[in-house]
Amino acid sequence: MRLKPFPTFFALFCLPGLAAAGEKTVYGLNEYAALDGINLEVAAKLDTGAKTASLSARDIKRFKRNGESWVRFYLAIDKAHSHPIERPLARVSKIKRRAGDYDPEEGKQYTARPVIELDICMGAAMRSIEVNLTDRSAFQYPLLIGSEALKRFDALVDPSLKYAAGKPACAIAAHTAE
Repeated sequence: MRLKPFPTFFALFCLPGLAAAGEKTVYGLNEYAALDGINLEVAAKLDTGAKTASLSARDIKRFKRNGESWVRFYLAIDKAHSHPIERPLARVSKIKRRAGDYDPEEGKQYTARPVIELDICMGAAMRSIEVNLTDRSAFQYPLLIGSEALKRFDALVDPSLKYAAGKPACAIAAHTAE
C-alpha cells in the first residue's frame, strides 16, 4: 500500500495542535469556584465572549494605605456576607457599557471598575486572576470568568457541560474570616 504524500504531510502538521489541546482542561459553561482568602465557594459562569472576570460586589470604596491604592467592598451575593473585604487595587478597567446602560446625556460609553488580583480554584487548578468589581446581584452567577482568566486556566469550555470540573479541590491554606 502506497501512502499519498499530501494527506500524510497534513496529518503530521496537525499533530502538534492536537497535543496542545490534550493538555487543556475541559470546563463546563458553569463551574464551582473557590475564592482563596475569602473562604467562599460560588457558582461561576465561564464566558469566552467576555474579556475580563467580574465578581459581584457592593459599596466599593477606593482608599490609600501606606501610600498604595486599595479597595474595600462587600460581596453582593447574599445577606450573609456582611463583613468588608480589603484588597490592593491592581488597576482600574474601562468596561464598555451596554446599550441599556448608556445615558447619552452623561456621554460616557465606558464605566470605570476597580480590579483586584484574586486566587481562584476551579477543579484542581488554582490561578491568580484579575477580577473587576461590580454589582452582579441581578445576575444568576456572582462570578463571571472571562477569556483572559480562562487562558490562565488553560481552559477549553464545552457549553453543553455544567460543573465538569466538580467541586474545587485545590490545596487551599486555611484563612481566617476577614
